[in-house]
Formats: sequence, structure tokens, C-alpha cells
Amino acid sequence: MADRNEPLSQIKSRRDGALAALVAGVPYTRWLGIHFDRRGDELTGILPFDEKLIGNPFLRAIHGGVTAAFLETAAIIELSWTAMWDDLEAGRITPGASQPDSLPRLPKTIDFTIDYLRSGLPRDSYARARVVRSGRRYASVHVEAWQDNRARLFAQATGHFLMPPND
Repeated sequence: MADRNEPLSQIKSRRDGALAALVAGVPYTRWLGIHFDRRGDELTGILPFDEKLIGNPFLRAIHGGVTAAFLETAAIIELSWTAMWDDLEAGRITPGASQPDSLPRLPKTIDFTIDYLRSGLPRDSYARARVVRSGRRYASVHVEAWQDNRARLFAQATGHFLMPPND
């Protein structure tokens, strides 16, 4: 267990460093501009709007592939974050953005099913994932994406992932 007397700033720094290292493990996130807001162990993916994300210039809608990548990234990061949380909190791993190799490997997508519920408008998008099942070898995650109103989703997805072996 991590030292109970560890300053809050060190705990926050360790958590933020671990999250930054996880996100750095998915290079496409940088091009898309995806980042995550962390509140304790809860993550919200944020896809800031950029003109390059528009797939249909007549509708001014976000490209479906961008939406899919955003949802899949949110699922992978949430699954990895959940899987490493106990080790991170116990101080067994102390990764940082400068050492992404210090993290466990990312899960591999087996399948990913997306429901496009409405067009993604030219504005910032948000996603939150929930691990439905996580075992030693297999995990299932559900993800929801919205823009202005969390109750009005524009896409949702369910993914199944192969968990990396414990080395």
C-alpha cells in the first residue's frame, strides 16, 4: 500500500503522469486532439472540435471514423486505467508521461460495435466508458458519447478486448 502520509500533490502527480502515459500509448489521440479529464478514478474523454474532423462538409458532421476512433480510444484508456488502478494506488507502478514503457501493455480490440444515434455536430464531444466485465484474458466495455447534453447521446459502442498477459 502506498504511504498514507504521501502528500496529495504527489498522489495527483502520479495519477496524472500515469494517465498521460496511457494516452501517449495511443498515438492517433494526439492527431485527433483527444485528452482526458480525470476526477479521482473517473475519466471523461474530450474530443475538441477541429475542422479536420468534418467528414461531410454539406452536413458539417464529424466523420464516422473519427467518432469510432474517439469511442474506441475512450474504451481502451478506461479499461487500462481500471486494470492498473490498484497497482498505481499501492505504489507498485509509478509511471509517468516520460516513461510510457513503464505501463502495462494496452488491451487489443477483438470487436467494436458502434451505434451512430445522430450526427456529431461541429463542437466539442465527450465520452465516458464503463467496464462491464473484466477478467484475466477478456474484457467488455460500453462507451457513450455526447456533445452539449449528456442525456442526448450522438453515439455509443460496445467493445470486447483481449487483455495483455501479466508479465
